[in-house]
Amino acid sequence: MARWTENGEERSALWRSERGAPPPVRILVVDDRSRADDAYGAACQGTALLWRGDFQNARQLLKALASRVDRKPRVAAGAGARRPAGSLADAFNRERQSRAQRARTLGMLLIPLDADYAIPLRRAPDLRQACQEAWGPAQAASVVPLRELLGVIGAHEWRKRGIETPAAGGRIHPHYGVFAPVRSEYVGLVAQAPLPAAAATLTAFDIGTGTGVLAAVLARRGVARVIATDLNPRALACARDNIGRLGLAERVEVLQADLFPPGRAGLIVCNPPWLPARPGSALEEAVYDPGSRMLLGFLAGLAAHLEPGGEGWLILSDLAEHLGLRSREELLAAFEAAGLAVLGRLDVRPTHPRASDPADPLHAARRAELTSLWRLSAR
Repeated sequence: MARWTENGEERSALWRSERGAPPPVRILVVDDRSRADDAYGAACQGTALLWRGDFQNARQLLKALASRVDRKPRVAAGAGARRPAGSLADAFNRERQSRAQRARTLGMLLIPLDADYAIPLRRAPDLRQACQEAWGPAQAASVVPLRELLGVIGAHEWRKRGIETPAAGGRIHPHYGVFAPVRSEYVGLVAQAPLPAAAATLTAFDIGTGTGVLAAVLARRGVARVIATDLNPRALACARDNIGRLGLAERVEVLQADLFPPGRAGLIVCNPPWLPARPGSALEEAVYDPGSRMLLGFLAGLAAHLEPGGEGWLILSDLAEHLGLRSREELLAAFEAAGLAVLGRLDVRPTHPRASDPADPLHAARRAELTSLWRLSAR
């Protein structure tokens, strides 16, 4: 619960934080009279600001806070614009720390929500549907960081519009908290890789299905039956929604499972999180795989779940290798330890904007990155 004092009274409300931040210890009630510099100083010191003014002014204040967080420190004359020395792994860790600190500071501006998700502020939009999509049926009055509430709005728009994905036969509609297939290169790899023989009678597993996009691609390619698994309830609902929208419900079954469903398959596909690091939020679980748990779990169980002559497709970026977080030798050793042989590999170079941004602290690694589809079989 979030607790604060307002007009001399002790108050409390349900605390919402998708990134798992604890309720603020200190909450100050503020409104349109607040100055950005004062708000920034309070936020940096760990004091949260519960907004009671105009909603659109709150958005402007958040932008002002962001500009102060992102303000570059002045460089002494003659010092140039040199980046801190160290490895790319050091740069990766610094970047993550910087982003986490930014999220903490900007997360100090709070918005109240009534028990039905209505926002009791002037010029506030009606976000009740978006909030219900994200958090389920309303239960009680709550407070949420404005930054996270804006994320709910963005997710609602993604879900409404969808992402055109020709290989899946239509648009994929990501739900809140489920990673959107905006990096299309891995979808293209699954659409192009040669299928094992007899696709018309083939059963395939899609491990960690997320939005269901790869399960849909396999079904569109003629795979007779696809079983898509995930542990995340949001992902399961999202995948079922997309499979239904695409008219594939008779050929694609979505199951809750930790990696593999019961039985064996002639093709097993997995696109695990690519970086062995701890996620900072639920959405980051699609990017960060602590201790390579999902990757190693998939490899360890693959041979036992393949039909004779079947293939496992591992879709994995080598960004972790360029960052010094995992070596190619470690990956190949994991294949060997799991009793797997490499049948082939398809590679594609990412085209996302950060790969061509020299100002990115990780530019050297992103520029060299390849996304690969490893075709694996039991030895």
